Amino acid sequence: MTRQGPSAQPIEDYALIGDTQTAALVGRDGSIDWLCLPRFDSCSCFAALLGGPEHGRWRIAPDGPVSRTTRRYRDRSLVLETDFDTPAGRVRVVDCMPPRQHEADVVRLVEGVSGEVAMTLDLTLRFDYGSIVPWVRAIDGSLRAIGGPDAVSFWSPVPTTGEGFATRARFTVKAGECVPFVLMWHPSHEPPPTPIDACAAAEDTERWWHEWAERFSYRGPWRDAVLRSAITLKALTYAPTGGIVAAPTTSLPEHLGGVRNWDYRYCWLRDATFTLLSLVTCGFTDEALAWRDWLLRAVAGEPEKLQIMYGVAGERRLPEFELPWLPGYAGSRPVRIGNAAWSQRQLDVYGEVMDALHQGRRRGLPPNDDAWALQRALLNFLETGWTEPDESIWEVRGPQRHFTHSKVMAWVAFDRGIKGIEETGFEGPVDRWRRIRDAIHAEVCAQAFDTGIGSFTQYYGSRSLDASLLMLPLVGFLPASDPRVAGTVDAIARELGRDGFVRRYATGEHGDVDGLPAGEGTFLPCSFWLADNYALQGRHAEARALFERLLGVANDVGLLAEEYDPVAGRLLGNFPQAWSHVCLIDTARNLARADGPAEQRTEGCC
Repeated sequence: MTRQGPSAQPIEDYALIGDTQTAALVGRDGSIDWLCLPRFDSCSCFAALLGGPEHGRWRIAPDGPVSRTTRRYRDRSLVLETDFDTPAGRVRVVDCMPPRQHEADVVRLVEGVSGEVAMTLDLTLRFDYGSIVPWVRAIDGSLRAIGGPDAVSFWSPVPTTGEGFATRARFTVKAGECVPFVLMWHPSHEPPPTPIDACAAAEDTERWWHEWAERFSYRGPWRDAVLRSAITLKALTYAPTGGIVAAPTTSLPEHLGGVRNWDYRYCWLRDATFTLLSLVTCGFTDEALAWRDWLLRAVAGEPEKLQIMYGVAGERRLPEFELPWLPGYAGSRPVRIGNAAWSQRQLDVYGEVMDALHQGRRRGLPPNDDAWALQRALLNFLETGWTEPDESIWEVRGPQRHFTHSKVMAWVAFDRGIKGIEETGFEGPVDRWRRIRDAIHAEVCAQAFDTGIGSFTQYYGSRSLDASLLMLPLVGFLPASDPRVAGTVDAIARELGRDGFVRRYATGEHGDVDGLPAGEGTFLPCSFWLADNYALQGRHAEARALFERLLGVANDVGLLAEEYDPVAGRLLGNFPQAWSHVCLIDTARNLARADGPAEQRTEGCC
């Protein structure tokens, strides 16, 4: 491809490493181009992914031609191995971030596999999204870089030199040799941490992941893909709080060169239920419980002020601003930090919270004394709040409307509240909630279904389609066998389908819907939902074929972004995307057994 911006590497050329508090992306060329330190929602070292080498990167690669590059994760771990074949021999770069309590560490090992290979190192340290060139000094055998509140220390036995505000080195590695490199972050007002043994840290990291993966209980088909998705979800968990970020990146575009570039380093409520079910059904009850408890803490407060997203510790104000000094991935501007959608009204999140707490009780998570009180408070607000327009699931930046998905999820909220009383004996105004639930159902069926096109529509009075309508049978609003659902599924596959994948909605054709220019890829979670619908309808061959096609767009180490361009054959959007991996897990279970997450979530609803 022609170089269109600061990063010549496609999104799928990156792999994830992380320590369950932050993460980094490692390119196929041996370059770490994105590193958030000290946690997901900061960027103190490398922003080359959005700017270029001058905005920070750490590359270790052969000093000469490479005939082939192969990579893989060590079995059941997040320890990455990249092999470079050269005319002089083969060399392996091992990358990992050891799980930690305080300091964030990045460990890189260069191992000689065969021959003798000349290597280069290029370390360009930048803080605050590439805007701060730190003060770098050589002290006691290490490099120390300080800029404002951040500091990093760098250790290696390889001699380095400073060139043009960067650190460089050349060295050789022979078969059987191992050359270690360690970079550690710490607050600049604290003394530097003690150096660690890089080789031992890599072994400990692999062992830690293996021990964690021992709890993995899924035994169905596509086990490797499901396990890799579970590992990815764990890597996107902020261990101190249990929150799970949507992705570790910001501003990776939904359309190359476009403006749909958002910050996903926060925790969304929209996928709370399926995330919880994915964790529980894979055997990771501790993570599911931590996610549920994060959810309860984050949403505590006035029900009418429930947000769609929060920071990893439950932070509520996530102001959005632009970074004009970064040209963006492949020239996609603006680069955004923060996300203005935190202040939007999205009524569907009430249904997600209610359903997540309901499903948690059903799956045996220990009860929480405050959970039901919170649920009652949410429904007390929603008794009148459900009638209001909102921005809905896709966080449109156009006018508020009566979006169908939002009304359906309001129905879910009351339905799960009613079941909380019926199944557990909780107290509440169950008769009033039943009347409201029935009223919402009747209104949606009357105002959101278009008999002319034989489908539910995006919002009341519209003839536009929306892939979120695929959720109607998945949450139990109507059975998959209902002719209105069948018509909706077929219409979405026909009108929003693109080479077998599914777009969220038609962009640009109705500028008053989202207020943004046209152009984005197909949306992978929606494509998984279509496979789920096929499975519920008994169209198992179609469901399996679509699922296999979705597995095929994962990169060589099993990671998925948010979107996919089937024409260019490229992943798009923030990466890796937790929601895509949650949907992969759920669809695999839906296809593998009759009581998968779709059946579990809808049990007793229709």
